[in-house]
Amino acid sequence: MARFQYLILMGLCVLITLPLEFVFDARVWRRPRRLAVALAPAFVAFVLWDLWATSTGTWGFNPEYTVGVTLPGGMAIEELVFFIVIPVCTLLTLESVRNVLSGRVRRPGARVR
Repeated sequence: MARFQYLILMGLCVLITLPLEFVFDARVWRRPRRLAVALAPAFVAFVLWDLWATSTGTWGFNPEYTVGVTLPGGMAIEELVFFIVIPVCTLLTLESVRNVLSGRVRRPGARVR
């Protein structure tokens, strides 16, 4: 079970923030091109940084906590999943907060004055 902890955690992050797409009309997943443009620069930068750090021995991945799928350069698949999931969850949260603060979407249960 320890091998799947990280992927389970990433799945839970998506599961917890996914309702924001609909409840607060975040429109992150429904705009795939915009999402890709937002994710691409950080994704590329962090993958390159991670590959460098792994190749120089700055850090590595404990096989006890990874599923064993290693990408070229020694990067664990969990790391790649992290570079996608966490920014998407962050964008969902940011867009939801923007929508609530701008008044475009009312908070669930909020009273109308």
